[in-house]
Amino acid sequence: MSESRRRSKSRHRRRSTAVMIGAPLAVTAAGVLAYGSVFGIGAPEKASAATAPTWATAAADGFASVNALGQNGTYGGRDGRTVTVRTLADLEKYATAPEPYVIVVAGTITMNPVGKEIKVASDKTIIGSGTSGHIVGGGFFLGPGVHNVIIRNLTIRDAYQGVWNDKEHDFDAIQMDGAHHVWIDHNDLRHMADGLIDVRKDSTYVTVSWNRLSNDNKAFGIGWTENVVTDITIHHNWIRETEQRNPSTDNAAHAHLYNNFLEDVPDTTIRSSYGNYARGKTKMLLENSYFQGFTNPVIRDTTATLVQRGNVFSGTSGRNESGGGTGFDPKTYYAYTADTAAQVPSLVKSGAGPRSSLGTTATTTAAATTLTVAKDGTGQYTTVQAAVNAVPANNPSRIVISVKPGTYRETVKVPSNKPHVTIQGTGASRKDTVIVYNNASGTPKPGGGTYGTGGSATVAVEADDFQARNLTVSNDFDEKANQSLSGHQAVALRTASDKVFLDSVIVEGDQDTLLLDTAAKDRLGRVYMTNSYVVGNVDFIFGRATAVVDKSVITLKKRWDGTSAGYVTAPSTAADRKGLLIANSAITGAVSDRTFYLGRPWHAGGDATLDPQTTVRNTTLSAAIKTTPWTDMSGFSWKNDRFAEYKNTGPGAGTASADRPQLTDAQASGQEVADWLGGWTPSAS
Repeated sequence: MSESRRRSKSRHRRRSTAVMIGAPLAVTAAGVLAYGSVFGIGAPEKASAATAPTWATAAADGFASVNALGQNGTYGGRDGRTVTVRTLADLEKYATAPEPYVIVVAGTITMNPVGKEIKVASDKTIIGSGTSGHIVGGGFFLGPGVHNVIIRNLTIRDAYQGVWNDKEHDFDAIQMDGAHHVWIDHNDLRHMADGLIDVRKDSTYVTVSWNRLSNDNKAFGIGWTENVVTDITIHHNWIRETEQRNPSTDNAAHAHLYNNFLEDVPDTTIRSSYGNYARGKTKMLLENSYFQGFTNPVIRDTTATLVQRGNVFSGTSGRNESGGGTGFDPKTYYAYTADTAAQVPSLVKSGAGPRSSLGTTATTTAAATTLTVAKDGTGQYTTVQAAVNAVPANNPSRIVISVKPGTYRETVKVPSNKPHVTIQGTGASRKDTVIVYNNASGTPKPGGGTYGTGGSATVAVEADDFQARNLTVSNDFDEKANQSLSGHQAVALRTASDKVFLDSVIVEGDQDTLLLDTAAKDRLGRVYMTNSYVVGNVDFIFGRATAVVDKSVITLKKRWDGTSAGYVTAPSTAADRKGLLIANSAITGAVSDRTFYLGRPWHAGGDATLDPQTTVRNTTLSAAIKTTPWTDMSGFSWKNDRFAEYKNTGPGAGTASADRPQLTDAQASGQEVADWLGGWTPSAS
């Protein structure tokens, strides 16, 4: 943050008589984006000036809605023409023009030079078209007297110059010096050289709502003036992986912070030094926000007033302060309704950031965007991976990849920055749509080395909230033809994320078919599989996830040489997690009697701190299951870990013994499907 001359400013305030509040998003008219979906923009370069799209008439809530300083609320460029821009020249042309404009950013615009901040003039709405509007390497500046500006639904990113606490480059996403009536809403701001948002030098009547602020040293600075002038509302923002100014609020007349989610993500290099900070003579009301893992979550100067109510602090440490006076009542200036703090993480995670449509409130699930895949060229894409590649990074809502019947010989990876993806076959049967490949652990990679077990997966899912349905995922590696190859583990499907829903699928292979993993040893990874089939022979349901196989068929198959021998599960569960649960299912297959174990403990890498768990309950077991269904692995005894059954039936079932533990009714009551899912209710979307 660069410092410059401080100046004073007088102003008059009167209470607004027409406040636009109701739902948290505060949109005054419903409607979808007029220029197409996130993936296709059909507008001409300059749109008609006759009627602005319905979402362009939205007006701000919070302090930005107050009638003051000659400006009755904040509604941006709704009285002007609507234009669509795809170049830096056009964006700058319309943003700096004296006339009102609604400026639709319909693609990625790279700033030149790096760090450029376009000097936005008054009466502007700058809004991304769906989630496709990206500003890269720079941002926006609102100077003295600039007013009635809306910056909405954009991703502003990547002006970082390689120095974490950068003192040389004042490259912000959004900076304002002496502006008023500004609404910053539903943006994704990250990885800039200085701050993400700076509200400086007596800027006032500002609302910052439903944004994601991340991956930056300084998130959000307010003040840098001796005058106690700024009125600001900050609500429903997700602030994560930031070190300081979360926000830092200096000499603000009224700072109303509510329903924000501050998250210090574990096991990253970015650690919080503090959260919300009331500095100078600030009057701050902090309510119904959620702090996760933050160091010094709330601090104040002795000269500041900070009133807290209804906040939740989970895993925080250090200073958590309030006091200094009685504060203020925001309802003196505007109406609002705060959500409960317990709701905030889920609300903000699902609602913050750019939206494919701004015609609904943030608490309403947006309609899914659908991409079509067809081998014959009748879809948008001919491969599944091409469709995954088209999903924008950090997409905020469901995207369905609809795959027409056919065999797609390819590997597919859904990376961690592409959540809320569904891959769905459109055939009449699970068998009609097949994604298949034949890598094994020992298969040489083109660039050298081998794939390894995890890298052999035909489909690899690293993104949260993934769904797959009505298709087959297969690894058809030929063990018999590759006996000289070292490493025959060949994964069909690997998951390493949370909230994975597998519905009506077939996952087939031989050894290590279904790898249910987590992003890290201490990260939760829940998987729910139902109405599905899993086929394999050795350790073919394995990993450290908290995973349920429910109402499904587990099919045992012979080894490559025709022998019957194998293991259904190989859990690698952390000591404080639940492992693998097979419930209400059937284990069967055309193999010899008493040749398969239900499982063995996989202490990955020889890690003795793990506590592998498999529970098989209310499941029909064929005669293929051994009478002693659990066995040791790599020097670790199954008896030192967690293996049990409950009320299984069929010729492979057995009675309780030292070699065949059975849960009591009381124990089983704590090992239901719902216990594994931990508050998550999978639903098709």
